[in-house]
Amino acid sequence: MAFILVLAGCSSKDDKEASATSDGSTTEITLGFYSSGSADEKMNELIKKFEEQHPDIKVKTQNAPYQQFFQKLDTQIAGGNAPDVWLSDGVFVQKYAERGAAKDLTEWINNDLNKDDYYGLDFNKDSDGKYWAVPQGIQIGALFYNKDMFDKAGVDYPDDSWTWEDLKEAGAQLSIDSTGKTANDSGYNANSVKQYGLTFFNITEGWMPVLKSYGGGVLDEELRNSIVDSPENKEAVNYIVDGMQRGIFTDPSDLQAFQSPMAPFPSQTAAMRIGIYARALAANETGVNYDVTVLPKGPDGKRFSPVIANSWIISNSASDEKAKAAWEWIKYWVSEDEVQKEWAALGEAVPVKKSVANSDLFLDSGEKPDNKQAFLDSFDFAGTLDVNAVWSEWVKKFGDNIDRAFLGETSVDDSLEQADKDVQKVLDEFYNNQ
Repeated sequence: MAFILVLAGCSSKDDKEASATSDGSTTEITLGFYSSGSADEKMNELIKKFEEQHPDIKVKTQNAPYQQFFQKLDTQIAGGNAPDVWLSDGVFVQKYAERGAAKDLTEWINNDLNKDDYYGLDFNKDSDGKYWAVPQGIQIGALFYNKDMFDKAGVDYPDDSWTWEDLKEAGAQLSIDSTGKTANDSGYNANSVKQYGLTFFNITEGWMPVLKSYGGGVLDEELRNSIVDSPENKEAVNYIVDGMQRGIFTDPSDLQAFQSPMAPFPSQTAAMRIGIYARALAANETGVNYDVTVLPKGPDGKRFSPVIANSWIISNSASDEKAKAAWEWIKYWVSEDEVQKEWAALGEAVPVKKSVANSDLFLDSGEKPDNKQAFLDSFDFAGTLDVNAVWSEWVKKFGDNIDRAFLGETSVDDSLEQADKDVQKVLDEFYNNQ
């Protein structure tokens, strides 16, 4: 609590204004970011180098663990004392934009950045073509697979020809129960699985990539209406439920046996996972012999890779002077090769600058996975998670309903019908009052 109070004290707008005006040649900005372990040290190093290049700008930082950071940020925004620039989880950018907390960066981006040089800029663009943030690092989905498990089972590694049905067929050969039988064997016990073919977890690394590649999704193109109860979604969810009932995919109750729902792949209890780039860190730490490829295709050949562009946002309440100084920080972050290289070396995200992402520094870093090109290839069919101002709210409603189908507590049809109503209610309650 004391730490929080100290941060709150540092964020006082009066204090900031006093510092900014105490020296006429210096503009002080407050930069907020959520802590990420060892990455914090590198962030502070880069901030110091920025200040050396920009002696007229002083940066004061605010950081905290993920949950605390965003809880505090919401309070700061409501109180009009948010950081001048902050790092946002990509799924929250539209929430800040549509609630008036983010500055419109369209003119600055058009004037100062060559959009073709960067990955992910358009993921922060709204339906009117306005840009609200600039990516700090990209998380994009791919299929992770354990090479040792595939070799032991005599199954060919997945590649870009795979459909979701191919994945399930291979997953059946890789799923093993407590007696050593595979999911293709007579007498296989789906309630006593010791090795799963695929671990399945949440919206990003679970159902959304399947729904989208089957031609479905959750919201329409305007992101204001639910399309949950569609034939395409029913087909996709039936595919998932079948895999869970056969003990090939983990269901929500299976994951309760692990310390974290993300643990089955790095603990080598699952042969495959749908994973964003950041999941490479956990797999590398545990020494899994793995690689990645692009996600499978749907029945009509459509492929979808979820993307989260964690991004820099400038506060709409920042003064013009501070906003301009904050924009200098963002330009420094995305355009300086050295900054991009140093951040890429941490291995936490795909670099924003294409020239760095396509260099040996990223593609041939020596760390697994070997096929990092799969992440870059996935940009060709990447999309957001239908993010809007009430993303967190509708995700919970959809997740609560779909989990009941996953657990066999209700039918797929009933689950999607109720989810459709609940999601639409969340959308109407927010957008009908705008």
